[in-house]
Amino acid sequence: MSHVTSHKFLRHDFPIFNRRINGHPLTYLDSASTSQKPKSVIDAIVNFYEHTNANIHRGIYPLSQEATQQYEETREAVRKFINARSTEEIIFTKNTSEGINLIAYTWGQKNIKKGDIVLVSALEHHSNLVPWQMLCKKTGAELQVIPLNDDFGLDLDAAEKLLTEKVKLLAITHASNITGAITSIEKLTKKAREVGAKILLDGAQSAPHMKIDVQKFDCDFFAFSSHKMLGPTGVGVLYGKKELLESMPPFLFGGDMIKEVHQYEASWNDLPWKFEAGTPNIADVIVFKKALEYLENIGMEKVLEHDQMLLAYAKQKLAELPEIETYSPKNPKECTGVLSFNVKGIHPHDTADIVSQEGVCMRSGHHCCEPLMKTLNLDATARMSFYVYNDKPDIDRAVEALKKVKKVFI
Repeated sequence: MSHVTSHKFLRHDFPIFNRRINGHPLTYLDSASTSQKPKSVIDAIVNFYEHTNANIHRGIYPLSQEATQQYEETREAVRKFINARSTEEIIFTKNTSEGINLIAYTWGQKNIKKGDIVLVSALEHHSNLVPWQMLCKKTGAELQVIPLNDDFGLDLDAAEKLLTEKVKLLAITHASNITGAITSIEKLTKKAREVGAKILLDGAQSAPHMKIDVQKFDCDFFAFSSHKMLGPTGVGVLYGKKELLESMPPFLFGGDMIKEVHQYEASWNDLPWKFEAGTPNIADVIVFKKALEYLENIGMEKVLEHDQMLLAYAKQKLAELPEIETYSPKNPKECTGVLSFNVKGIHPHDTADIVSQEGVCMRSGHHCCEPLMKTLNLDATARMSFYVYNDKPDIDRAVEALKKVKKVFI
């Protein structure tokens, strides 16, 4: 499948690209924040509300039974997508952040004690940092940080030294939303197992772009979001090993997560429903299956290959502009499709504002990674991020827009 023909063809599946901004074609380079949606996903949302809308796990009438079946079919699709052993290990949340918080409030509060260590990394998004800061303050545990290497990735040698028997949890990003660096987890997993630490991977930036196999990774928890992988907002997934989830108390209490309720006591439902209190985001969970099918029809290996090809091309084009500094590992094959950069002497907000007038959508700011920015001695960056609907002309338009930034400010 050739990149150019296949991905130009894919672009037609996304209605939003019919839009023009200030007369320019929409050039969307912010998929690390949220992805665009194909028509199959958009149509499926309408179809659910027009033909199937009912609450799940409750009614014996056809609409409810159909909705319940479709909801649980998505759970099976997710299980298959990440190669979990059982649907009991797939919990629907509203996003990656909720999944990580669920672990902090349940497994964390039950198992992390004073004197223990929670090990994170210098690459973490606030969602996989602040919950552990709060847990450590509450329990008296210590938070330690794996430093960066000199190529914008994790220092794996330092990480192995930090993985002592005091470490009860290794909570790290699987792929950075700033540098794009993919964490090579095999050595870390092996060492974590040797010292008895549990492993949580923040998969928000990896699940949309690469093949995920939680059994091969041997992680205990893996969290990711639908909206970054062509699906609707408001749907997250938390994978957890069954034996751990069974040992954890519920995070939220209410309808559907109970087995029996008496006036003064209650017992909990089986997995995974024990962690899914109240009416969930039914329509969007059901529709998430369409997004997974779309990605699997392409093939996740080809998704990553395409994103890395665009990253390499973008780095090559930006290297031709001496006023631009990039923050990315040297080898694009070690990254997802994310490229952070700055135009020297110009605030990234100004950069993003100027290029937006040319129809180019890119992110600017600290990207919910303030400690990483301080480590890199930066206040903020601009960021391009690529996905299946992007092609080389998108990058060419972005580069031409960046040349105008120079003319305006320099």
